Amino acid sequence: MKYVQIIGGILLLVGVLTQVSRWELSPYIYTVGAILFGYVQVSDRYEGRSIVIRRLRRQQIIGATLLAATGPCMIFLKYNQWIICFTIAAILECYTIFRVDHEMRHDS
Repeated sequence: MKYVQIIGGILLLVGVLTQVSRWELSPYIYTVGAILFGYVQVSDRYEGRSIVIRRLRRQQIIGATLLAATGPCMIFLKYNQWIICFTIAAILECYTIFRVDHEMRHDS
Protein backbone atom coordinates (compact mmCIF):
# COMPACT_ATOMS: atom_id res chain seq x y z
CA MET A 1 0.00 0.00 0.00
CA LYS A 2 2.85 2.40 0.73
CA TYR A 3 4.18 1.93 -2.80
CA VAL A 4 0.79 2.91 -4.22
CA GLN A 5 0.85 6.06 -2.11
CA ILE A 6 4.41 6.89 -3.19
CA ILE A 7 3.58 6.36 -6.88
CA GLY A 8 0.44 8.48 -6.44
CA GLY A 9 2.44 11.25 -4.81
CA ILE A 10 5.01 11.22 -7.61
CA LEU A 11 2.28 11.37 -10.25
CA LEU A 12 0.65 14.26 -8.34
CA LEU A 13 3.91 16.16 -8.38
CA VAL A 14 4.62 15.43 -12.05
CA GLY A 15 1.09 16.46 -13.00
CA VAL A 16 1.28 19.78 -11.16
CA LEU A 17 4.77 20.62 -12.43
CA THR A 18 3.92 19.84 -16.05
CA GLN A 19 0.58 21.69 -15.86
CA VAL A 20 2.57 24.91 -15.69
CA SER A 21 3.78 24.24 -19.22
CA ARG A 22 0.19 23.47 -20.34
CA TRP A 23 1.05 19.94 -21.44
CA GLU A 24 -2.26 18.36 -22.42
CA LEU A 25 -1.65 15.11 -20.50
CA SER A 26 -0.83 16.85 -17.21
CA PRO A 27 -4.37 16.85 -15.77
CA TYR A 28 -4.75 13.15 -16.49
CA ILE A 29 -1.42 12.23 -14.90
CA TYR A 30 -2.35 14.38 -11.90
CA THR A 31 -5.81 12.80 -11.59
CA VAL A 32 -4.41 9.25 -11.63
CA GLY A 33 -1.93 10.26 -8.94
CA ALA A 34 -4.66 11.90 -6.85
CA ILE A 35 -6.86 8.80 -7.07
CA LEU A 36 -4.01 6.50 -6.05
CA PHE A 37 -2.92 8.79 -3.21
CA GLY A 38 -6.49 9.31 -1.99
CA TYR A 39 -7.34 5.62 -2.20
CA VAL A 40 -4.57 4.75 0.24
CA GLN A 41 -5.66 7.47 2.65
CA VAL A 42 -9.32 6.49 2.56
CA SER A 43 -8.60 2.77 2.94
CA ASP A 44 -6.26 3.34 5.91
CA ARG A 45 -8.46 2.84 8.96
CA TYR A 46 -8.08 4.10 12.50
CA GLU A 47 -9.68 1.80 15.06
CA GLY A 48 -8.66 3.73 18.19
CA ARG A 49 -10.78 5.84 20.48
CA SER A 50 -9.13 9.25 20.12
CA ILE A 51 -11.64 11.86 18.99
CA VAL A 52 -8.81 14.12 17.85
CA ILE A 53 -7.36 11.49 15.52
CA ARG A 54 -10.81 10.66 14.15
CA ARG A 55 -11.38 14.36 13.37
CA LEU A 56 -7.97 14.62 11.73
CA ARG A 57 -8.70 11.51 9.64
CA ARG A 58 -11.93 13.12 8.39
CA GLN A 59 -9.98 16.25 7.46
CA GLN A 60 -7.45 14.06 5.67
CA ILE A 61 -10.21 12.44 3.63
CA ILE A 62 -11.58 15.89 2.74
CA GLY A 63 -8.09 16.86 1.59
CA ALA A 64 -7.81 13.71 -0.52
CA THR A 65 -11.21 14.45 -2.06
CA LEU A 66 -10.13 17.99 -2.90
CA LEU A 67 -6.93 16.63 -4.46
CA ALA A 68 -9.05 14.40 -6.69
CA ALA A 69 -11.41 17.31 -7.50
CA THR A 70 -8.46 19.40 -8.66
CA GLY A 71 -7.96 17.12 -11.70
CA PRO A 72 -11.28 17.98 -13.37
CA CYS A 73 -10.71 21.62 -12.41
CA MET A 74 -7.44 21.51 -14.39
CA ILE A 75 -9.34 20.24 -17.42
CA PHE A 76 -12.48 22.36 -17.38
CA LEU A 77 -11.59 25.66 -15.68
CA LYS A 78 -9.55 28.39 -17.33
CA TYR A 79 -6.93 30.76 -16.00
CA ASN A 80 -5.37 28.44 -13.39
CA GLN A 81 -8.38 28.49 -11.05
CA TRP A 82 -7.52 24.89 -10.11
CA ILE A 83 -4.75 26.30 -7.93
CA ILE A 84 -7.31 27.37 -5.31
CA CYS A 85 -8.65 23.84 -4.85
CA PHE A 86 -5.13 22.40 -4.91
CA THR A 87 -3.87 24.88 -2.30
CA ILE A 88 -6.69 24.11 0.13
CA ALA A 89 -6.11 20.37 -0.33
CA ALA A 90 -2.36 20.74 0.17
CA ILE A 91 -2.81 22.75 3.37
CA LEU A 92 -5.24 20.16 4.77
CA GLU A 93 -2.95 17.28 3.83
CA CYS A 94 0.17 18.88 5.31
CA TYR A 95 -1.59 19.87 8.52
CA THR A 96 -3.18 16.47 9.08
CA ILE A 97 -0.05 14.47 8.26
CA PHE A 98 1.95 16.18 11.00
CA ARG A 99 -0.90 16.31 13.52
CA VAL A 100 -1.92 12.66 13.07
CA ASP A 101 1.70 11.59 13.54
CA HIS A 102 1.98 13.72 16.68
CA GLU A 103 -1.31 12.45 18.11
CA MET A 104 -0.48 8.80 17.31
CA ARG A 105 2.70 9.05 19.37
CA HIS A 106 0.69 10.34 22.32
CA ASP A 107 -2.19 7.89 21.80
CA SER A 108 -0.13 4.74 22.25
